[in-house]
Amino acid sequence: MITPFDSPGRLQDSFASGLEELLNAPGLGAYILVLANALFDEKLAKRLQPALEQRYLAHLARIRERLGSGRETGEAPDDLLVFLKLAAIGPDALGVTERRAIAPWEIQFNLLRSFRPQRMSARVGGGIQIPFNPDGFHFNKPFLRKETIWAGELAGRPVDLLYNKFPFVDLHGLLVPDRQAEQPQFLAQDWHEYIWCITRDLSRTLPGLGFGYNSYGAHASVNHLHFQMFLRDAPLPVACDHWHHNGGHEPYPACCLRFDDPEAAWRHIDQLHQKAQPYNLVYLPGRVYCLSRARQGEIEPAAWRSGFAWYEMAGGLIAFNREDYEGLDAGQMQEELRRIGWKNKP
Repeated sequence: MITPFDSPGRLQDSFASGLEELLNAPGLGAYILVLANALFDEKLAKRLQPALEQRYLAHLARIRERLGSGRETGEAPDDLLVFLKLAAIGPDALGVTERRAIAPWEIQFNLLRSFRPQRMSARVGGGIQIPFNPDGFHFNKPFLRKETIWAGELAGRPVDLLYNKFPFVDLHGLLVPDRQAEQPQFLAQDWHEYIWCITRDLSRTLPGLGFGYNSYGAHASVNHLHFQMFLRDAPLPVACDHWHHNGGHEPYPACCLRFDDPEAAWRHIDQLHQKAQPYNLVYLPGRVYCLSRARQGEIEPAAWRSGFAWYEMAGGLIAFNREDYEGLDAGQMQEELRRIGWKNKP
């Protein structure tokens, strides 16, 4: 069976062709998803620009007509708010995502992502899990079916690969295992071992593959078990050789433990569960980085940042305005990682 996991080229083709199909779907949600994903890839942005402009003007005319006549738009409130923000500045003000190194970290200017709804990631509370809420936002919502890149059996388990609506890494997908089981965002041992194995196995055809995971309380935004898939040419900052956890000489500013064995990793994760300790994970072939950290909302954030989830804890930064993008330096990033992770340093 041919799947998007057969090669980087096939994954890219599936990714791009699915976005082109989505542009023809009704509703603002599909348009916003395509726009955000296109703006993260310069080649894709050029390829889709004429169709995106056409869809924007059609949506703008329809929303103006509905609002001007005092009628409901028929759109989800989150999507309508994002579109109204976009209409206020115009899509030309967005630009393709810009990226630069602030060694040893990396930073991107991703204005459209600042428009996204916070959902569960804005919540502050105790514990490390909450029950699945069938009435809340989750990946079984019917309108999300059209946002699926691929669905099928992978390594003996049913999975769905969806687009991330507001991407911040290359080929950013959401892998939802056994979505019909309606599992909350709480990692069980069998799913940890499953992700470990498919990361190892799929990396044979997809070099640069990895998965990120946010626990509840560590800026998970959807309470439905999922892992964030990505493909990178360069390693994440957390994976660079000079850090202690990779055998180097420099201490990582946040608490970061590397495990090269899935059982040892699970024993540590299970201890975090027992302590109700929030954490982020980054799975790479043959290893996982575990970053225990302060609970979201526990520490007053620096003025320049929003949430620190797996990508930020792994050394990436998303700036929502040009001043921050151009002005932030490595020391500020390091200090924020230290503040978020200092309580859990070994």
